[in-house]
Amino acid sequence: MAKKENAYKGYDITTQAVHTGTGYDQETGAVRRPLHMANSYKLPDDLSQINYSSTDLFMYARNGNPNQHWLEEKIAALHDADDAIVLGSGVAALHALFWTLLESGDRVVYPNVSYMAVYRMFHELFNKKFQVDTVIVDMTDLDAVKRAITPGTKLVHIETPDNPTNGITEIAAIAEIAHQNGAILSVDNTFASPYNQKPLELGADFVVEEITKYINGHGDAQGGAIISNDLETMDRIRYEAQVNVGSVISPFNAWQIFRGSVTFPLRMERINQSAQKIAEWLEDPDDIIRDLDQALQAVGL
Repeated sequence: MAKKENAYKGYDITTQAVHTGTGYDQETGAVRRPLHMANSYKLPDDLSQINYSSTDLFMYARNGNPNQHWLEEKIAALHDADDAIVLGSGVAALHALFWTLLESGDRVVYPNVSYMAVYRMFHELFNKKFQVDTVIVDMTDLDAVKRAITPGTKLVHIETPDNPTNGITEIAAIAEIAHQNGAILSVDNTFASPYNQKPLELGADFVVEEITKYINGHGDAQGGAIISNDLETMDRIRYEAQVNVGSVISPFNAWQIFRGSVTFPLRMERINQSAQKIAEWLEDPDDIIRDLDQALQAVGL
């Protein structure tokens, strides 16, 4: 589908969360986007020019649905990016990106602390099934990264903060090393979210978000997103992974996450404040001992 220009581009992330992707329902005039549960759509009378693997036209839910597209507008806006693809889960988004970018014989460098699904994809699936050379490295050690990322590396994938140890990787530094060696950099940004970190602005080529978590925020819908300014590759991902592998998000989940995203910045502000208070409390062992003692006394222990 043709990308709709973001009328709120340049506004604060709180404004983007509330307004981007919204609009009046043309049939009823409702001020909120409706839920479209259809799996098929009216086709043009002349079918001779239709590409049935395209996402340029609503025709079948696997090719895309309106709720997915409205959510994609919002996710792209939250990252100040040109495009976003929303799929059925965060792992679906990771797989879609890797599936589209990698071929047999390519070399991938990824973190020694990774989400388990990423480890299994690279170490078991892409490595054993498709002969992709996968190299694990401590991404928090720049000297180790420089040794691991060599000319011929196709993709460098990082997550920061990482899951589950919350290790921090310097995105800009890794981007520079990757690009010097002709590699693409992808960043799993789930733990930081676009409220705290926008990897594209730090040199990343692609960002993956598990929008199930912070952006949805209500524990009731699953989804994942790929975000990038590389429109040509994003179109390839839609064609190869969304339509022809079938990892599309359901309209209902897209509608729920779109709804949840409105309060995303407010929730992140409170999460950050709470995390800061906990971190400051943990810095002083005397405070911890005193508070734990008071808590034990309160329950009679």
